[in-house]
Amino acid sequence: MAFILESPGFTDGGAIPASYTCQGSDQSPLLRWKNSPAGTKSFALIVDDPDAPVGIWVHWVLYDIPASASAINQGVPPQEILPDGSKQGVNDFGKIGYGGPCPPKGKPHRYFFKLYALDNQPALKPRATKKELEQAMEGHILSTAELMGTYQRS
Repeated sequence: MAFILESPGFTDGGAIPASYTCQGSDQSPLLRWKNSPAGTKSFALIVDDPDAPVGIWVHWVLYDIPASASAINQGVPPQEILPDGSKQGVNDFGKIGYGGPCPPKGKPHRYFFKLYALDNQPALKPRATKKELEQAMEGHILSTAELMGTYQRS
């Protein structure tokens, strides 16, 4: 069975509601997953926008998500370490945690929510960048689940 990431807030390929963006309350959406692979020791999440004018724009870096988890709650606070031990990195807004879609006016942008099942826990402190997390995950990714949403600024 495939490793699947989904959200009750939007469908894969569908529009992301404004409440999850800079035009709304800018809170992270509820994410759920199923069929994680055997041997998973932790999860990591990277959310980015490949359509940004400056190139790929990172919206969220989250790692050390416990292997027992099957969801990330809506509205994750911008804390370095969450109550379950998950750690948050720095996004391209220069902030800790989730920074919602905030594209310039124009065509819709795509936002990729990528969840990685890992065979380890990355040896990273809070505030890691996407690049640092990707380096720490190298050779440890068991499977990846992806959810893509779109958003167009009005």
